[in-house]
Parts: sequence; C-alpha cells; structure tokens
Amino acid sequence: MTLKRMDNVGIVVEDLDRAVDFFVELGLELEGRATIEGEWAGRVTGLGDQHVEVAMVRTQDGHSRLELSRFLRPAVIADHRRAPVNALGYLRVMFAVDDLDDTLARLGKHGAELVGEVVDYQGVYRLCYIRGPEGLLIGLAQELS
Repeated sequence: MTLKRMDNVGIVVEDLDRAVDFFVELGLELEGRATIEGEWAGRVTGLGDQHVEVAMVRTQDGHSRLELSRFLRPAVIADHRRAPVNALGYLRVMFAVDDLDDTLARLGKHGAELVGEVVDYQGVYRLCYIRGPEGLLIGLAQELS
C-alpha cells in the first residue's frame, strides 16, 4: 500500500473569519466553508455531539491545504497557541514565498508579529517565524537564487 498524499493540516481557531482573511492575504485560496455536526462527526473525533464551522484554504498549486475549524460545541478545552518553539507536539506550518519583505508587510496589517528575526540560511533561504492570527506560529521562507 502506498501513501497517496498529505490531505490537510487542521488548525483550531476562535475567529474563523480573521484566520481566513490572514491566510488569503498570505496567498492561499478559500476552497470552501461548511458547518459540520452530527453523530457521524463525533464518532470520527471522539468528541460526541459536536458542532464545528470549518473553512478549507489551499495553496495556489492545489497541493496543500489547511482546514481551519471553530468549535461551537463542545467548548475548546486547551490552548497551545503561545507555546514556545521547543514545545512538544505540532510546531508550525512553513510556507515558501516569493518576496519575504512584502509578505511580512502585508501580514503585519493583519496583526502578524515577527518571533525572532529574519535570517539568511547558508545563502539558500531567508527564513523567519511569525505569530499570525491568535498567536499561530507560521514559518516563511524565501528561496535565494
């Protein structure tokens, strides 16, 4: 059996509209929005009775997706958004961009904050981490040629 692809990465947010706006500004495209509820959904997640608003955003090449979710029921029970970069578990999502400075300027208007500084990685990439909406950790990389 062969793995076909990684379908998406799920991110839980409080403000779905703000998160969608941020990722669209980054360059992802809104694929669709839906409300998910019902007994079947609770069987998949193990949460029982749930009601979730979701938005799927994808990269322009169509190969990568983020599923942004806002739980209406049950209530969110943990918050890992401000964990430091050496915390166990999922860390961040990294995006390749054409122009890092322009991307930082555009995302700054949506509240993005630089975590450390922009660095040159061996003359191959300019890299940085930012905190996006609700403190989500996002990596940005500009390939140098």
